[in-house]
Amino acid sequence: MVHPNGSPNGTNGVTKDRSKLIPFSSRLKEGRALAQDVWSIFNAANLPADCINLGQGYMNFAPPEWIKDAANDALNTVAASHYSHPKGRPRLRQALKKYYDPKFGRDLDIEQEILVTSGANEGQYSVFVAFLEEGDEVIMFEPFFDQYLPSVTFNGGKPVYVPLHPDVSHGKITSNDWVIDFDELRRAISPRTKMIIVNTPHNPVGKVFTRAELEGIAALAEEFNLLVMSDEVYESLTFDDKEHVRIANLPGMWDRTVTVGSAGKMFNATGYRVGWLIGPASIIQPTLAATTRIVFCSNSPLQEAAAAGLEQVVDRKFFEQQRKEYNERRQILIDCFDDIGLKYTRPEGSYFILLDISEVTWPENYPFPESVKGRGRDFLACWYIALEFGVSSIPVSEFYCEEHVNIGERFARFAFCKDVATLKQAAERLRELKRIVNKTSA
Repeated sequence: MVHPNGSPNGTNGVTKDRSKLIPFSSRLKEGRALAQDVWSIFNAANLPADCINLGQGYMNFAPPEWIKDAANDALNTVAASHYSHPKGRPRLRQALKKYYDPKFGRDLDIEQEILVTSGANEGQYSVFVAFLEEGDEVIMFEPFFDQYLPSVTFNGGKPVYVPLHPDVSHGKITSNDWVIDFDELRRAISPRTKMIIVNTPHNPVGKVFTRAELEGIAALAEEFNLLVMSDEVYESLTFDDKEHVRIANLPGMWDRTVTVGSAGKMFNATGYRVGWLIGPASIIQPTLAATTRIVFCSNSPLQEAAAAGLEQVVDRKFFEQQRKEYNERRQILIDCFDDIGLKYTRPEGSYFILLDISEVTWPENYPFPESVKGRGRDFLACWYIALEFGVSSIPVSEFYCEEHVNIGERFARFAFCKDVATLKQAAERLRELKRIVNKTSA
């Protein structure tokens, strides 16, 4: 029997639940895609209207004027209003070549070795599509950028986690104090290991991997024939004279490395969704086949804007000025955390600071929502700070597997990719933490 509206009934006349007729892929569960993630918990809808968002890593200021002008100019042309080649617009690939040739010490081929993608994330996803077979293992250093996990599992891969180990035994630690245990890394490699992801400068630690560390990773990649994905989207943001080393430039590594870049991170334009991959034809061409079927091509006018950005950054000394401005922003939070008396990791790259919130306390009967109950202690601390002090951050245990969550749950991630006025206001609010910090363990 069927109701007039077409809904089938059971034998007792009660409408059956038809909401789960078709089972969804198990990959969604394995990749945490269906779980309530940290971004849906710590979003504007759940937090006070006047809460300052230092959790999410987007800027609250615009791209440079000359890049916006280039975007407007492109919108007024016919060619940039239509499909681009799946490889990327020629102007942008030429600009990438001119900018990166000296950085890689190579004469890059814009037809074979450079691929424009719809943001760095889609570029990475396309590499996984192109190279992962069912059951292939991918090594990820923890804490990891959360998009890696579903991107790997959606393509049949199996993540293998190797944590960076923070030395918190002394008060003034830097991102360089988060170290790789190379014996642990070697043990993580199996006959099914296909790929290792390196993120430098690192989100969320701010670690800039040293040449020695990258040489150690490169040696293992050579020994076990691994593909290396080097996520370098924060390459222009290093501090304290820290050298950004490209693993693709190490002996023998060009042939097994794909380097990921992002106009969004470079030019304060995360919504442009323009990224790129650089590597040998043996990696780029299969990835081109994948990205062509995923998005076909990337946003045409904003590729023109990104090209204009890259064409002018050297003459304008843009990145030198950008580092000065970000260093000022970083210092605002560093001074604040020093004043509070809490430990933190001084980042040498990217635009995040990890605050040690293990000494932050709250009333025993504080009314936490169900969404953070049962999660790491950092979820509780971040929620309490956001609700009571008006500054949101991101609990770092979200970027760990269940086995290693204890490492991350003592940290909260604060982003300093905000204007100076916003950061000063946030610092003023955060200084009130002094009255609730548990000093008994200090």
